[in-house]
Amino acid sequence: MLEMIKQPWPWYVAGPLIGLTVPALLILGNKSFGISSSLRHVCAMCVPAKIPFFQYDWKKELWNMFFVLGIFLGGMVAVTFLANTAPVKLNPSLIKELSVYGVTDFSSLIPVDLVSWNKLFTIPGFIMLVGGGFLVGFGARYAGGCTSGHAIMGLATLQWPSLVATICFMIGGFIMANWILPFILML
Repeated sequence: MLEMIKQPWPWYVAGPLIGLTVPALLILGNKSFGISSSLRHVCAMCVPAKIPFFQYDWKKELWNMFFVLGIFLGGMVAVTFLANTAPVKLNPSLIKELSVYGVTDFSSLIPVDLVSWNKLFTIPGFIMLVGGGFLVGFGARYAGGCTSGHAIMGLATLQWPSLVATICFMIGGFIMANWILPFILML
């Protein structure tokens, strides 16, 4: 049983399980799924200033903080007890393409040549960490939610803005992976 949990699950199993969170949240508690709103809840709890955006009854959304804590703790359990020590299997054409940009160390889940303390203080590392973090935060706020909220909850409840946001997320990911990231890696 433990070996089965350690392996990647096929999309036709994992997808429906993720998708079933939508009706479960709606039926059991009339709640919406999303993660980016949890930052607003933390700020509302911790910032005593009278900022109108944070003036709401955050205690009604406390369940969301437990959900985020569960994600964190689940990740810690997975890393500690369920880690798969086998090397990550990558498509040979991807390995060849990344080697052109100097990315050759695939010894961990994320290529060390892309994300490491040594790379953090380089121009590409700074652009990807700070610039990428800013763009993700700005985009989630501008779109009124994150990819999980729009693509899972919003599409399941047939919301037009979520369809538009999800299409834009996909286009942005395609542009980043195919045009912007190669340019950054050449710096």
